[in-house]
Amino acid sequence: MRPIAVSGSVLAVLGVAIFSFTFPATHWALGGFGPWTTVAVRGVIAAAIAGGCLVVGRAPVPAREHWPGLAVVGLGVVLGFPLLTTLALQTTNTSHAAVVIGALPLATAIVAAVRQGSRPSRTFWGAAVAGAAVVTVFTLVQSGGAPTAGDLYLFAALVVCAAGYAEGGRLARVMPGLQVISWALIGMLPFALLGSVIALSFEPVHLGDQALLGLAYVAAGSQVVGLMVWYRGMAAIGVARASQLQLAQPLLTLVWSAALLGEHLGPATPLAAVAVLVCVAVTQRART
Repeated sequence: MRPIAVSGSVLAVLGVAIFSFTFPATHWALGGFGPWTTVAVRGVIAAAIAGGCLVVGRAPVPAREHWPGLAVVGLGVVLGFPLLTTLALQTTNTSHAAVVIGALPLATAIVAAVRQGSRPSRTFWGAAVAGAAVVTVFTLVQSGGAPTAGDLYLFAALVVCAAGYAEGGRLARVMPGLQVISWALIGMLPFALLGSVIALSFEPVHLGDQALLGLAYVAAGSQVVGLMVWYRGMAAIGVARASQLQLAQPLLTLVWSAALLGEHLGPATPLAAVAVLVCVAVTQRART
């Protein structure tokens, strides 16, 4: 069992690393595409890649009982989270958004506990709540003590993404992670195609290398490869425990925001980084 747990942790960490660049890449994409176009075209490209993977791998069509769960994954991580976070990035910077989304691990653990009947230890929950509290306080300090309109989009994104993560982690126990996200993408393809046609008809497009690179990354990296390894990792080590590794994601995103986008990071960032990493370490050692 030990090699499986280690392998699952590595996959989950890889998924977090891939996700950490999603907000900067979205920022780049928004430089050439409107928010609705970015989300819809992203879904179409990702579905095309997923369809190719399913054909090459000769993946069987999921059983009827798995489709409701795949619908939750599709609505949560294929449509809901990308749309809500992209709209939020219209009014807030990537570093602020990254910190708000830092509460996602706790939300995912709660959904997983309710949906799957898991019972993490008190130490686990204490560290998870502490980590979420750190990112929440950090967020409120940055926004002047009250949530903004962008924060409301981000909080809604937390809910739908947590549901998609927890359900995807459950499904990854009975089918490969690549098939979970691929079938979810195929299921949402009609909405993505319709959205692309409508969005491209009223949102201007300004093609550029950076915008195309950002769109390609969120479609292939964040939407396909990242979720594939993430779901496999969650299936191996458990949804609740894997979700806590994501506490490190906002810290990585802050690094990309400063290094690539030139965003200013306040002096509280190093303190928040240390506190969050301590919480990650505790949750990984806590028995569930």
